[in-house]
Amino acid sequence: VRQVAMVDAQGRAGAHTGAKCIQAAGHEVGEGFTVEANLMDRATVWPAMARAFRTTKGDLADRLLAALRAAQREGGDIRGQQSAAILVVKGTPSGQPWNDRLFDLRVEDSPDPLKELGRLIQLRRAYRLMDEGDGLVTAGKWAEAKTAYEAAAKLAPGVWEMPFWQAVALASGGKREEALPLFKRVFAAEPFWKRLVPRLADVDQLPKDPALLKAIEAQ
Repeated sequence: VRQVAMVDAQGRAGAHTGAKCIQAAGHEVGEGFTVEANLMDRATVWPAMARAFRTTKGDLADRLLAALRAAQREGGDIRGQQSAAILVVKGTPSGQPWNDRLFDLRVEDSPDPLKELGRLIQLRRAYRLMDEGDGLVTAGKWAEAKTAYEAAAKLAPGVWEMPFWQAVALASGGKREEALPLFKRVFAAEPFWKRLVPRLADVDQLPKDPALLKAIEAQ
């Protein structure tokens, strides 16, 4: 009545579909992966998942999401759709498990869980770029931080934290005229970010330049 599947550290994969799993039920084992499904609308679901995983370009998260979308296009679960999740960890542990989880996302209840999961994956990519930018700021690498923050903002245009930190990187790197319009856009959308400016200067995340701080707060 159960399915079990696994892939070991060398990429060897195996799966079992019990004879009394509710149809349509089955699995496919491939090179370093396995897909399995039960209670599906049609027996074409898991072969479609395998094809999508094999042929999709991109990282592991892209390929896993492609497999889920392929399953749904084939009819998916006979009961409809409700939830979706994705977990991707680094291949080599760092000793810091909170940093080793690259994607740890779930949609518990939604009429279109795969659409929402796709949005969350993109948002997670944006925040990873923000984390990269933060690390570069700490290292004093303002130009590289600006690039990371810009990339994050493009992935998440409605999240104002992204351009805020981009503006901070620009201002800290001596690019005041590039930074001020970004601060203005952020403050217009979410005014509370303005209150953070003097606090950043207090901890050396913005220059303690009264003229610069006054110009920022005037936006």
